[in-house]
Amino acid sequence: MHTKRIIPCLDIKNGRVVKGVNFLGLQDAGDPVEIAKRYNEEGADEIVFLDITATNENRGTIVDVLENVAKEVFVPLCVGGGVKTLSDFYRLLKTGCDKVSINSAAIANPKLIEESAHNFGSQCVVVAMDVKFTSSENKYYLYINGGKTKTNKEVLSWAKEVSERGAGEILLTSMDADGTKCGYDNKLLKLLNEHIDIPLIASGGAGNMQHFKEALSNGADAVLAASVFHYREIALADLKNYLHNNSIPIRH
Repeated sequence: MHTKRIIPCLDIKNGRVVKGVNFLGLQDAGDPVEIAKRYNEEGADEIVFLDITATNENRGTIVDVLENVAKEVFVPLCVGGGVKTLSDFYRLLKTGCDKVSINSAAIANPKLIEESAHNFGSQCVVVAMDVKFTSSENKYYLYINGGKTKTNKEVLSWAKEVSERGAGEILLTSMDADGTKCGYDNKLLKLLNEHIDIPLIASGGAGNMQHFKEALSNGADAVLAASVFHYREIALADLKNYLHNNSIPIRH
């Protein structure tokens, strides 16, 4: 059985870590270098770094911040935000990150998934999906541009496509659950886990340790969270002890 992963997420805006609810009401949460360094020391399995306004502002990821983070982090680092081309992949991987996350660009140009997987290996390619449930149709739809724009892409068909095109894993964020601390969308996780073979990173909704266990028991290969870690509501060591004691395979 594969070891499950715990992944703190740093959402970056104007060079600072921020956190909101349902992608809105962003509040300052600190310096990305100091926060990443702390997570590295506390035993994070990976760290995800998302420049959340890069796409909307039509610019690349803030490389200088990333370089400073990479100097302090010795666990796998995944970076996303404003990635549109193979050159962007190369530039980010060169700074010291291990994986690159794409979202809006993958939907605009699905061949980017294949090209990046071919050039850098599938293990480097993470396709992020920001998803909202549409109750009138009983379907989950993808959103782009930092969650601002709804697409006509339904999550299951898109997940199958990105898997077939060579993505190494999917970073699945429930916009409905994001920042609410009411738990991950386990229905969504089960839906995708039943139909795709690549790893799923669950994102959006963590509020207590049981939420992590539930997501990992419902198909997630990794669980990502931000505010509960940023504000020290849950310690990584305590969470890993809890999961280990509840028979979740974890690097302990």
